[in-house]
Amino acid sequence: MRKFFSGTSSFFQTPFGIIFATTVVWHGILLAMKIPFNYFVSVFILIVDLAAAYLLQDRLIYFFSQFVLPLLNPKDRNEIHARVKIFESGDRGPTLFVKNGRVIEHAGEADKRGPGVIVLDTASALVLRTDTEIRGVVGPGVRFTNENEYIAGSVDLRAQWHFIGPLASDQPLLNPAPASSPKNYSELQGRRQQTSGLTRDGFEVAPTISIKFSVKRPKQLKPNESGVTSYYGFDPVSVRNAITREVVRLNTADNSKSRMEWNKLPAHLVVNLWREYVRKFKLEDLFTKGDVSGLQTIQEMINKRVRQSNVVALDDTGLPTGEWLESLEYRQLESHGLEIMEVRIHNVLFEPSIEEQMIQQWNAEWIGLAKKEESFLKEKEVLIETASREEASRNFARITSEKFGMKAGPPQNPFKTLQLLIHPLKEYLLKESTSNREMEVELRKLDEVWKWLLDKSTVTPQERDGK
Repeated sequence: MRKFFSGTSSFFQTPFGIIFATTVVWHGILLAMKIPFNYFVSVFILIVDLAAAYLLQDRLIYFFSQFVLPLLNPKDRNEIHARVKIFESGDRGPTLFVKNGRVIEHAGEADKRGPGVIVLDTASALVLRTDTEIRGVVGPGVRFTNENEYIAGSVDLRAQWHFIGPLASDQPLLNPAPASSPKNYSELQGRRQQTSGLTRDGFEVAPTISIKFSVKRPKQLKPNESGVTSYYGFDPVSVRNAITREVVRLNTADNSKSRMEWNKLPAHLVVNLWREYVRKFKLEDLFTKGDVSGLQTIQEMINKRVRQSNVVALDDTGLPTGEWLESLEYRQLESHGLEIMEVRIHNVLFEPSIEEQMIQQWNAEWIGLAKKEESFLKEKEVLIETASREEASRNFARITSEKFGMKAGPPQNPFKTLQLLIHPLKEYLLKESTSNREMEVELRKLDEVWKWLLDKSTVTPQERDGK
């Protein structure tokens, strides 16, 4: 009974219910006042009113529904009109919004099967399917779904960073778990196991690995079926491969199989490559092997394996063999519609005792290098001092001999000769070193010598002035 009254109340809130109720009330008044009327005419007028209300409501819904979504073509306007008309009924399909590859929905919305609509931002794409087949790839924009269509999977088109391995503050190779926090220790050991590998001499190392990847992008940005051009790039084939080509992983613990999500595949491949290459190096070679360390070599080779179709092979000691091999990891990424832009290896953790030994070894090497550098600097200082002394001698000879180049030969008077030597040197010191106290002392000594020469000299007053 409650459902019946609820449905009746809802009907009378519609335009048709209002027209029907108004007609019944009006004719009730006419009957009460005994005013004659023609039943056929009244029925005809009621039908005309209902038809006019239906057409007016339909056109108004068509007009206003165009502003519900950002539509770009008439076909989409007809689609949104049809879905707005049946929105209140139970026959409509899901209304979903996909943001950054994540589906946003109300509770139970995705379970509806009927004509629906999906709105995707410029960083999202998805694949639609039915219970029996894959229907197609949907890019950024608006997509109207048919009956029984639902989302098989969605992807984020933006470039993403994935960090695996221990944190900078972790020390997973220390003492056993404290009794107060076994959960935290379990999480710490889990991060350690993500990237744990053994070196050629049997030491365990666990680095932090950073991976930048995305769904493969087209070479040129083009608008999709909805007329939207995504800044992040939208390649339907890559999106389809990323979602539909599942990777099945075998769990060694219980021998069970599990499906790997598309954004977990890059990390899975990179970790396997890290473990493959770290076995080729000793622990000390990871940090001190010639101009390029072992870690740098491993990082370079991993980047090549995931970005090139062919790479040079390394032997069991980490040296290039000259043989070019096909990169299976690059081919697997390409077949799944993914690409890795960059791989970084940092924060390498290992046993603290081994770390202490390496630090002591490095300290000894650094002290030896520092002593060699000190000896080199001392030799350089002696050479600079000798060169400076020779340069000063040359400058002194040039300055003191300046006056002798003005005449054909040196004067016969020895006092005059000394005056010609001292006078340019005194002028040079006055011009270049007036603010230096030591030079002031030297200038006073030169003045005393100059006065003594004047006293001893028997030259004319004009010669005495240095002219």
